Amino acid sequence: MKRKNNSSSAPLIGDYQKHSKARTFLFILQIIFVLALLTLWLSSESIRTSKSLWILFFYSLPAEFLLATIPHEPVILYFGKFFPPLKVALVAGAGTLLAEAFNYSIFHYISLLSRFQKMRHTKFVQKIVDLFNRAPFPALLVAGFTPVPFYPFRFLVVLAHYPLVKYLFAILLARTPRFFLIALIGYAFKIPDYLLLALFAGLILAGLVPYATNLLKKKRREKSDAA
Repeated sequence: MKRKNNSSSAPLIGDYQKHSKARTFLFILQIIFVLALLTLWLSSESIRTSKSLWILFFYSLPAEFLLATIPHEPVILYFGKFFPPLKVALVAGAGTLLAEAFNYSIFHYISLLSRFQKMRHTKFVQKIVDLFNRAPFPALLVAGFTPVPFYPFRFLVVLAHYPLVKYLFAILLARTPRFFLIALIGYAFKIPDYLLLALFAGLILAGLVPYATNLLKKKRREKSDAA
Protein backbone atom coordinates (compact mmCIF):
# COMPACT_ATOMS: atom_id res chain seq x y z
CA MET A 1 0.00 0.00 0.00
CA LYS A 2 2.82 2.41 0.84
CA ARG A 3 4.48 1.81 -2.50
CA LYS A 4 1.23 2.50 -4.29
CA ASN A 5 0.71 5.78 -2.39
CA ASN A 6 4.27 6.94 -3.03
CA SER A 7 4.06 6.20 -6.72
CA SER A 8 0.71 7.99 -7.06
CA SER A 9 1.98 11.07 -5.21
CA ALA A 10 5.11 11.39 -7.35
CA PRO A 11 3.29 12.82 -10.42
CA LEU A 12 1.49 15.31 -8.14
CA ILE A 13 4.82 16.52 -6.74
CA GLY A 14 6.22 16.76 -10.25
CA ASP A 15 3.20 18.75 -11.44
CA TYR A 16 3.51 21.12 -8.46
CA GLN A 17 7.19 21.71 -9.21
CA LYS A 18 6.43 22.38 -12.88
CA HIS A 19 3.67 24.86 -11.98
CA SER A 20 5.94 26.52 -9.41
CA LYS A 21 8.70 26.94 -11.99
CA ALA A 22 6.19 28.28 -14.52
CA ARG A 23 4.88 30.84 -12.00
CA THR A 24 8.43 31.91 -11.14
CA PHE A 25 9.31 32.27 -14.82
CA LEU A 26 6.16 34.32 -15.47
CA PHE A 27 6.87 36.45 -12.39
CA ILE A 28 10.39 37.28 -13.59
CA LEU A 29 9.30 37.79 -17.20
CA GLN A 30 6.61 40.31 -16.28
CA ILE A 31 8.97 42.38 -14.15
CA ILE A 32 11.70 42.37 -16.82
CA PHE A 33 9.18 43.39 -19.50
CA VAL A 34 7.85 46.37 -17.54
CA LEU A 35 11.31 47.51 -16.42
CA ALA A 36 12.49 47.33 -20.05
CA LEU A 37 9.58 49.54 -21.12
CA LEU A 38 10.38 52.05 -18.37
CA THR A 39 14.08 52.10 -19.25
CA LEU A 40 13.28 52.58 -22.94
CA TRP A 41 10.89 55.44 -22.17
CA LEU A 42 13.33 57.23 -19.85
CA SER A 43 16.33 56.81 -22.15
CA SER A 44 14.74 57.98 -25.41
CA GLU A 45 13.74 61.62 -25.85
CA SER A 46 12.05 60.86 -29.17
CA ILE A 47 9.79 58.31 -27.47
CA ARG A 48 8.97 60.65 -24.58
CA THR A 49 7.92 63.42 -26.98
CA SER A 50 6.12 61.11 -29.40
CA LYS A 51 2.45 61.75 -30.10
CA SER A 52 1.69 58.11 -30.92
CA LEU A 53 -1.03 56.61 -28.75
CA TRP A 54 0.98 53.39 -28.66
CA ILE A 55 3.45 55.26 -26.44
CA LEU A 56 0.62 56.11 -24.06
CA PHE A 57 -0.55 52.48 -24.03
CA PHE A 58 2.87 51.07 -23.18
CA TYR A 59 3.66 53.90 -20.75
CA SER A 60 0.57 52.89 -18.77
CA LEU A 61 2.29 49.61 -17.85
CA PRO A 62 5.13 51.05 -15.73
CA ALA A 63 2.91 53.95 -14.60
CA GLU A 64 0.40 51.52 -13.04
CA PHE A 65 2.86 48.77 -12.12
CA LEU A 66 3.08 47.62 -8.47
CA LEU A 67 3.98 50.77 -6.47
CA ALA A 68 3.64 53.05 -9.53
CA THR A 69 6.90 54.98 -9.19
CA ILE A 70 6.15 57.27 -12.16
CA PRO A 71 2.96 59.36 -12.52
CA HIS A 72 0.41 58.98 -15.31
CA GLU A 73 -1.27 62.39 -14.98
CA PRO A 74 1.31 64.55 -16.85
CA VAL A 75 1.50 62.10 -19.75
CA ILE A 76 -2.29 61.93 -20.11
CA LEU A 77 -2.41 65.75 -20.01
CA TYR A 78 0.21 65.77 -22.78
CA PHE A 79 -1.73 63.42 -25.06
CA GLY A 80 -4.94 65.27 -24.26
CA LYS A 81 -3.54 68.23 -26.20
CA PHE A 82 -3.50 66.24 -29.46
CA PHE A 83 -6.31 63.67 -29.25
CA PRO A 84 -9.97 63.59 -28.18
CA PRO A 85 -10.21 62.96 -24.42
CA LEU A 86 -12.32 59.81 -24.87
CA LYS A 87 -9.72 58.21 -27.14
CA VAL A 88 -6.93 59.07 -24.70
CA ALA A 89 -8.96 57.64 -21.80
CA LEU A 90 -9.70 54.38 -23.63
CA VAL A 91 -6.06 53.84 -24.65
CA ALA A 92 -4.76 54.62 -21.16
CA GLY A 93 -7.50 52.43 -19.71
CA ALA A 94 -6.54 49.49 -21.91
CA GLY A 95 -2.89 49.78 -20.88
CA THR A 96 -3.93 50.05 -17.24
CA LEU A 97 -6.03 46.86 -17.46
CA LEU A 98 -3.00 44.98 -18.76
CA ALA A 99 -0.80 46.46 -16.02
CA GLU A 100 -3.33 45.50 -13.32
CA ALA A 101 -3.50 41.95 -14.68
CA PHE A 102 0.30 41.83 -14.26
CA ASN A 103 -0.02 43.25 -10.74
CA TYR A 104 -2.59 40.65 -9.76
CA SER A 105 -0.42 37.83 -11.09
CA ILE A 106 2.73 39.11 -9.37
CA PHE A 107 1.09 39.76 -6.01
CA HIS A 108 -0.55 36.35 -6.18
CA TYR A 109 2.89 34.80 -6.66
CA ILE A 110 4.27 36.82 -3.71
CA SER A 111 1.33 35.86 -1.50
CA LEU A 112 2.19 32.17 -1.92
CA LEU A 113 5.63 32.65 -0.36
CA SER A 114 5.93 31.31 3.17
CA ARG A 115 6.94 34.67 4.65
CA PHE A 116 3.81 36.35 3.32
CA GLN A 117 1.65 33.42 4.36
CA LYS A 118 2.61 34.17 7.96
CA MET A 119 1.87 37.88 7.50
CA ARG A 120 -1.47 37.04 5.93
CA HIS A 121 -2.73 35.38 9.12
CA THR A 122 -1.83 38.22 11.49
CA LYS A 123 -4.72 39.96 13.24
CA PHE A 124 -3.99 43.33 11.62
CA VAL A 125 -4.06 41.95 8.08
CA GLN A 126 -7.18 39.92 8.81
CA LYS A 127 -8.96 43.05 10.05
CA ILE A 128 -8.01 44.98 6.90
CA VAL A 129 -9.16 42.11 4.67
CA ASP A 130 -12.44 41.77 6.59
CA LEU A 131 -13.04 45.51 6.28
CA PHE A 132 -12.38 45.37 2.54
CA ASN A 133 -14.70 42.37 2.09
CA ARG A 134 -17.64 44.35 3.47
CA ALA A 135 -17.82 46.38 0.23
CA PRO A 136 -14.96 45.42 -2.11
CA PHE A 137 -16.37 46.71 -5.38
CA PRO A 138 -17.33 50.21 -4.11
CA ALA A 139 -13.99 50.43 -2.32
CA LEU A 140 -12.15 49.73 -5.58
CA LEU A 141 -14.29 52.27 -7.45
CA VAL A 142 -13.55 55.03 -4.95
CA ALA A 143 -9.84 54.21 -4.69
CA GLY A 144 -9.47 53.91 -8.47
CA PHE A 145 -11.20 57.19 -9.27
CA THR A 146 -9.84 59.42 -6.52
CA PRO A 147 -6.18 60.51 -6.09
CA VAL A 148 -5.68 58.32 -3.01
CA PRO A 149 -2.76 55.84 -3.25
CA PHE A 150 -4.11 52.77 -5.00
CA TYR A 151 -1.21 50.33 -4.63
CA PRO A 152 -2.39 48.84 -1.28
CA PHE A 153 -5.56 47.62 -3.00
CA ARG A 154 -3.49 45.69 -5.54
CA PHE A 155 -2.22 43.44 -2.80
CA LEU A 156 -5.46 43.54 -0.82
CA VAL A 157 -7.55 42.01 -3.62
CA VAL A 158 -5.16 39.06 -3.72
CA LEU A 159 -5.24 38.59 0.06
CA ALA A 160 -9.05 38.74 -0.05
CA HIS A 161 -9.20 36.25 -2.97
CA TYR A 162 -11.17 38.82 -4.96
CA PRO A 163 -11.80 37.52 -8.52
CA LEU A 164 -9.54 38.94 -11.21
CA VAL A 165 -12.42 39.60 -13.63
CA LYS A 166 -14.35 41.65 -11.05
CA TYR A 167 -11.15 43.49 -10.11
CA LEU A 168 -10.42 44.46 -13.72
CA PHE A 169 -14.05 45.50 -14.24
CA ALA A 170 -13.82 47.81 -11.23
CA ILE A 171 -10.56 49.24 -12.61
CA LEU A 172 -12.23 49.87 -15.97
CA LEU A 173 -15.18 51.69 -14.39
CA ALA A 174 -13.00 53.75 -12.04
CA ARG A 175 -9.89 54.58 -14.03
CA THR A 176 -11.40 55.36 -17.45
CA PRO A 177 -13.53 58.31 -16.21
CA ARG A 178 -10.53 59.56 -14.22
CA PHE A 179 -8.33 59.43 -17.32
CA PHE A 180 -11.07 61.14 -19.34
CA LEU A 181 -11.23 64.09 -16.94
CA ILE A 182 -7.44 64.48 -16.94
CA ALA A 183 -7.32 64.30 -20.76
CA LEU A 184 -10.19 66.80 -20.94
CA ILE A 185 -8.15 69.28 -18.90
CA GLY A 186 -5.21 68.77 -21.27
CA TYR A 187 -7.49 69.22 -24.28
CA ALA A 188 -9.10 72.40 -22.91
CA PHE A 189 -6.05 74.21 -21.51
CA LYS A 190 -3.17 72.96 -23.72
CA ILE A 191 -0.69 73.07 -20.84
CA PRO A 192 2.88 73.87 -22.04
CA ASP A 193 5.35 71.00 -22.08
CA TYR A 194 7.72 72.63 -19.58
CA LEU A 195 4.91 72.85 -17.01
CA LEU A 196 4.02 69.20 -17.61
CA LEU A 197 7.67 68.30 -17.09
CA ALA A 198 7.71 70.26 -13.84
CA LEU A 199 4.52 68.49 -12.74
CA PHE A 200 6.07 65.13 -13.62
CA ALA A 201 9.15 65.86 -11.51
CA GLY A 202 7.06 67.29 -8.67
CA LEU A 203 4.83 64.20 -8.46
CA ILE A 204 7.85 61.90 -8.38
CA LEU A 205 9.43 63.95 -5.57
CA ALA A 206 6.14 63.98 -3.67
CA GLY A 207 6.01 60.19 -3.93
CA LEU A 208 9.53 59.93 -2.51
CA VAL A 209 8.75 62.07 0.55
CA PRO A 210 7.30 59.19 2.66
CA TYR A 211 10.30 56.98 1.90
CA ALA A 212 12.75 59.78 2.72
CA THR A 213 10.88 60.52 5.96
CA ASN A 214 10.99 56.87 7.02
CA LEU A 215 14.68 56.70 6.19
CA LEU A 216 15.45 59.77 8.32
CA LYS A 217 13.43 58.36 11.22
CA LYS A 218 15.32 55.08 10.96
CA LYS A 219 18.69 56.86 11.03
CA ARG A 220 17.63 58.92 14.05
CA ARG A 221 16.59 55.77 15.90
CA GLU A 222 19.92 54.13 15.09
CA LYS A 223 21.81 57.20 16.39
CA SER A 224 19.73 57.32 19.56
CA ASP A 225 20.24 53.57 20.14
CA ALA A 226 23.97 53.97 19.57
CA ALA A 227 24.12 56.89 22.02
